[in-house]
Amino acid sequence: MTSYRALWLLALPLAALRLLWRGAIDPTYRAHWRERFGFGLPRGPFDVWIHAVSVGETRAADPLLKALHSRNAQMKILLTHMTPTGRATGAQLFGESVTQCYLPYDFAPCVIRFLNATRPARSVVMETELWPEVIAQCAQREIPVWLVNARLSEKSARGYAKFPTLTRATLNRLREVLAAADADAARFTSLGAGNVAVLGNMKFDVTPPNDWAEKAHALRALFGMAPLWIAGSTREGDEALLLNALRAHPLRRAARALIVPRHPRRFDEVVALAQSMGFRVARRSANEKIASDAEVIVGDTMGEMFAYYACAQVAFIGGSFSTGSQNLIEPCAMGVPVVIGPSTFNFEAAAKAGIAAGAVTQVASAEAALGALVYLLQNNALRETQAIAAQQFARTNQGATARTLIAIFDESDCVSHFTK
Repeated sequence: MTSYRALWLLALPLAALRLLWRGAIDPTYRAHWRERFGFGLPRGPFDVWIHAVSVGETRAADPLLKALHSRNAQMKILLTHMTPTGRATGAQLFGESVTQCYLPYDFAPCVIRFLNATRPARSVVMETELWPEVIAQCAQREIPVWLVNARLSEKSARGYAKFPTLTRATLNRLREVLAAADADAARFTSLGAGNVAVLGNMKFDVTPPNDWAEKAHALRALFGMAPLWIAGSTREGDEALLLNALRAHPLRRAARALIVPRHPRRFDEVVALAQSMGFRVARRSANEKIASDAEVIVGDTMGEMFAYYACAQVAFIGGSFSTGSQNLIEPCAMGVPVVIGPSTFNFEAAAKAGIAAGAVTQVASAEAALGALVYLLQNNALRETQAIAAQQFARTNQGATARTLIAIFDESDCVSHFTK
């Protein structure tokens, strides 16, 4: 830890400069900036502190938070993030039922100020956020920390393996690593984690918001009844590959494209890109009926992902060309057949299981992705079969949240926390 702390002493000014730079590009990074240094934080104590770094982790925490509140609506929960989009997603999903702030930088004085202010009884870290100082300070204060829905790609495991002593010490300060899949558990164990259990992926337990059908109906009225395929949660580079392949592809005439970038800051960029490539483009945020000749709709709103999927007949999942894939479980839960590219390390187990279940089709390129999408659109029986398989796949893999609650809250805690 000594070397790690020395590195942070040198890195903190650079982190501050990077925050200033990001704030110049994206003003949302300027808000609540003092929290990142351990100042202006909410005052505890809190029953549970859940750390969800960004959008994906915050959505993954949704079933856990709902389960906690269903047992005790008065439970005091702190939800921390590292990105403005994660924080915005948390506010949208949970409103005032949780208290939110940023997790400070992993520098000892910042972390100490954070723990002094918030005083959590226990901590739940979503997926793969291993901050050695945070975990060490929690261990010193006897605050138990669980890494839940834990996942670790081969690439990330190789990175952690370069610092074996620090990684092993950090992992063994955790109360338990509750892995999403066997492969994740094996990688954590290979890095020295001594207390690992496989409980499944909580993202299968995420349920659509109560108003999804109403939103989907409203969107369909805007989009019209023409066949629609969606590219969901696209990352930088995805849109260029898809749109370039779409220019002369039969799918261009067969159906409209609905492209939903993962990051709001890229909405304008994607609109401009599609227009520059000769497509007739509309924006969902215009909130007007889409012109009949529009070929590409950009889904430039937040909080409507389930409704977007419900409007589409088939879905391509962003990030699966090169950055490990975004969430393929959400469209499956909505009964939408899924096409993914070759890169799925963020959803490795789910992708393999979805392919085996007949819910997911994997391809090697953008051209092949469009081919798979148009084939599904033109073959109603196959599309219906895969839609049913998708919903069954999503349902049969549920249950990780209940298992996680049992692992974290023993019987005495359940009595004290859930029956107040």
